[in-house]
Amino acid sequence: MIVCNNCSRPYPDQGIPYRCLHCGGTFDIPVLPAFRMDQVQPELSGLWRYRHTFGLPDDAPLVTLGEGNTPLVWAPALGRQVAFKIENQNPSGSFKDRGSAVLVSLLLSKRVGSVVEDSSGNAGASLAAYAARGGIQVRIFVPAYASGPKLAQIEAYGARVVSVQGTRSNTSEAVRLVAEQDEVYASHAYLPHVLFGYATLAYELVEQMGGTPGTVIAPAGQGNLLLAVGRGFNSLLAAGLIPKTPALVGVQARACAPLWAVSSYGAAGLGWVSEGQTLAEGVRIKYPVRGDEVLRLVEKSGGRFIAVAEEEILAGRDQLAHLGFYVEPTSAIAWSALEQITGHLPEPIVVVLTGSGFKSQE
Repeated sequence: MIVCNNCSRPYPDQGIPYRCLHCGGTFDIPVLPAFRMDQVQPELSGLWRYRHTFGLPDDAPLVTLGEGNTPLVWAPALGRQVAFKIENQNPSGSFKDRGSAVLVSLLLSKRVGSVVEDSSGNAGASLAAYAARGGIQVRIFVPAYASGPKLAQIEAYGARVVSVQGTRSNTSEAVRLVAEQDEVYASHAYLPHVLFGYATLAYELVEQMGGTPGTVIAPAGQGNLLLAVGRGFNSLLAAGLIPKTPALVGVQARACAPLWAVSSYGAAGLGWVSEGQTLAEGVRIKYPVRGDEVLRLVEKSGGRFIAVAEEEILAGRDQLAHLGFYVEPTSAIAWSALEQITGHLPEPIVVVLTGSGFKSQE
């Protein structure tokens, strides 16, 4: 059930508000719908076989471009076998497609014809792709520094790009002003509906591995991927389908690492967090919307947050490329984390490669 984190009111039946209409709080899904093996629909493609966990209206259309069911590839790394979840093989080239498929299906069920969104690139490209599939008009607000290939991809789908000077936070502020003028803000950060889609990554991993990972490593900007995956494992545990949940490791660029700062130094750590320039533009988020929830879940899992220095990012990208994985810098920060946790956290280790190298100019 979707509820407000502040006043606990349920998400309204009418409209698509991105924040609580009563108190302005953030909506969340503290507990995912129960996972039921007898309700999995193997005849449906990709992540849609888990539709019973999405919380969608029964009449919501199934909007798909073939997302989900991405490869899990084992490769030798740092003296052991590591599993790499190849999320850059989703249709638009990133894990964001898992959330966009569910969100656009919801929008169509509500007869929404146009939306606005803000993104550094991947979320905007993903929403633009699925909106095109569903016939929804989109304006994507992007920071002026966003990668050229990502902008070209967004425009190719027919979405309108609105470039905003300044920081990533300035872009979010700009789109919220527009949203206050009765525009539907299809935010991948605020709308919790994307979490239903992201959680399917946990279900797939257990299927593909025939068991539970020991540790899952993923880049973390908003941290919503980690949050949803962790809750997905919790749902499987509650259903008696796995004996334990994995440790979760969130990776940030040191230039903008609020989750790492708070986990390492407490609330005082936020005092020196900046929104510095980084090659890992996809995790350049100074104020994660559900940051407190992400921090609690990662700590409870026995995992940690790791911050990666700028000079390590391209070196990590090259190491992954030498294994055959061509990823963007945002994904590449996971390599440094793998180096730091190997031998210190449970195995087997899964590294989530979140975005394609074809999206990057670096």
